[in-house]
Amino acid sequence: MKNPEIREQMNLEVDTYLDNLNKWQKELSRLRDIVANCGLTEEFKWMHPCYTYNKKNIALLHGFKDYCAILFHKGALLKDPKRILIQQTENTQSARQIRFTNLSEIETLKPVIKAYIYEAIEVEKAGLKVKKKKTSDLETPEELKQKFIENPDFENAFNNLTEGRKRGYLLHFSKPKQAKTRISRIIEHTDKIFKGKGLNDCVCGLSKRFPNCDGSHKQLKKK
Repeated sequence: MKNPEIREQMNLEVDTYLDNLNKWQKELSRLRDIVANCGLTEEFKWMHPCYTYNKKNIALLHGFKDYCAILFHKGALLKDPKRILIQQTENTQSARQIRFTNLSEIETLKPVIKAYIYEAIEVEKAGLKVKKKKTSDLETPEELKQKFIENPDFENAFNNLTEGRKRGYLLHFSKPKQAKTRISRIIEHTDKIFKGKGLNDCVCGLSKRFPNCDGSHKQLKKK
């Protein structure tokens, strides 16, 4: 049975969120119990359980198709002695996840999870911040520069994107070692850039998770 004092601190919106889950309900509920004993305030932000210290975001719980996770908002600053923190996407600079696929993994890592939470709190107390790369700090691939020369309208469309969207594309285009793969990626996303869309933005018009795409466009291919 939960400590009555802990129970009073729990957020009713999080109760509803967990009650309505079809997947990862037991795992996320267990993670919630662990976090609840670490002196954080439970809130409901971005449609997920979020845990704060003096109104500063420390951690968030969320589930995906293949795993559920606890995400540390400044995870890049944690020491990570167990080497279990994962960068969710190549464009993520600050946040890091610990991923789980079953309750057993959570129970095994319980002491580690709590240690990471306490370290994350100390990071926030110290006022530490992740030094984020600016878009101007990122290298523009030669293949993209050539595309700009060939099509000034494309360059204008790219420059009109938000800084986050430009950064995402630059990281995505630069990652392949082979030039032909970099070119292929640029061609693949040209239409999205002209539409002002980011790398992961929805273009199908059917997504329930806009601006992210949940794959609803696949329905069109079946018709």
